[in-house]
Amino acid sequence: MIIAAVILLTLVLMASVFHKVNVPVIILSLFIGIIFGSDVLGLIYLDDALLVKDIANGALMFILFIGGFGTKQQHFRVVLKPVLLMATVGIVITALITGFLFHLVSGWPWLMALLVGSIISSTDAAAVFSIFKGRPIENKIKSLTELESVSNDPMAVILTMFVIGLINGGEISTIAAVLRFAWQLCGGVGIGIGIGFLAVYVFRKIRQIEPEYFYIYMIAMVLLSYSLADIAGASGMLSSFFAGFVMGNKQIPYKKGLLAFNNTLSFITNVGLFILLGLLAFPRNFAQIWLWGVVIFLIITFIARPLMVWLLTLFTGLKPKEKLFLSAVGVRGAVPIVLATYPAAMGLDGGHEIFNIVFFIVALSMLVQGTTIVPLARRLGLLLKDKNKLPKLLELVTVQDTNYEIIEVFIDDEYYEGSCLVKDLKLPPGTLITFINRNGKIIAPSGSAEIFPNDTLTVLVEKSYIDLIPVEILRSFIIRRLHPE
Repeated sequence: MIIAAVILLTLVLMASVFHKVNVPVIILSLFIGIIFGSDVLGLIYLDDALLVKDIANGALMFILFIGGFGTKQQHFRVVLKPVLLMATVGIVITALITGFLFHLVSGWPWLMALLVGSIISSTDAAAVFSIFKGRPIENKIKSLTELESVSNDPMAVILTMFVIGLINGGEISTIAAVLRFAWQLCGGVGIGIGIGFLAVYVFRKIRQIEPEYFYIYMIAMVLLSYSLADIAGASGMLSSFFAGFVMGNKQIPYKKGLLAFNNTLSFITNVGLFILLGLLAFPRNFAQIWLWGVVIFLIITFIARPLMVWLLTLFTGLKPKEKLFLSAVGVRGAVPIVLATYPAAMGLDGGHEIFNIVFFIVALSMLVQGTTIVPLARRLGLLLKDKNKLPKLLELVTVQDTNYEIIEVFIDDEYYEGSCLVKDLKLPPGTLITFINRNGKIIAPSGSAEIFPNDTLTVLVEKSYIDLIPVEILRSFIIRRLHPE
């Protein structure tokens, strides 16, 4: 318990030190796990990859559910076609290119090189969601990247098992492999959607109970969506995502409170997962394999993934800068590490060389790509305007369906100049300014109250009028500046 407390305190203190440079929490967590693991401080010894796999699956349930919960339906429709291509054909292309080039460079047997390419072919949902969390990435490219990372794991698993079967000389049915993948994909999506609609229906029937029970109910739905799909042989990851997706796009009681709860839960599970992955590392083994790890990382990052992305997005309408960003954002994570345990279990990696190479690639991917994704998005102009400059939805606590929302409107001095009076605002019918926050001081919004730049207004407004509020406030500022009397 003391060691666990020290690890978590160290994480918090490191986060405070690196806050200004925006180092993703997964990188800090992985680094701390390595530091406290067997080869550095030696406080915790962990070499059970299968245990970490089970824990990772538990963490991914919540990480993917909240990812789906926050994905808007209109964004999903735009990216569905490229997501399906990249999650299926894209995995095969990535594995083939990576395996072939690694075979040529290293002299490894072709099938063993292809096995490494298959294991490392999928991007990681936990890593992508963690890096994107709170970052104002353009909606279409953000949704595409997140959905790809959720849906490409089943194909990587099937391809890995297919190549292992070829190496062992077993009879592998291509038709059976295709059917298995199709069921994992379609079954996961179908079960998740079904659980999502069932959850919404029950939610509305139990709306009168104490709010605390809704959080328990939400956890139950996450567990149910994953476990039912897993029992049925479908993808629990996809099921969790789409259960959250359905619920997040429906009107349910305490929706924003549940979103905040799930965000907290997702953050905690992300931290725990990557600390465990760090503890699983044995850096002393990297001395023998680091060169091959760097070679494969360079191949998959700068050749295999860019070729796959540009090939499969030829007719999708994506802009060159969006394709460039998509090519660079293929972060590897927990799933490749788990898949790297399969060859050893099948007697193909007695010296754990493949496992160590894959772990090294994952660590390098998170370190290099995890710290450069957001600056690259900024350089390419794919960051949205700061959210604080737009109306921000707050939680309107009610168990009844309502057409009203509570929003915060920040009076940004970049756009607003001078001041205006509350009584001069021509706000839509039924709109009410509840209070003004000025440098932490709460001001009652009487008619004679004056609104200044850098104030934050809390407003009760009908949903259809939300976008009109900042427009009307800006208009009032301009009128007062032009006609001060």
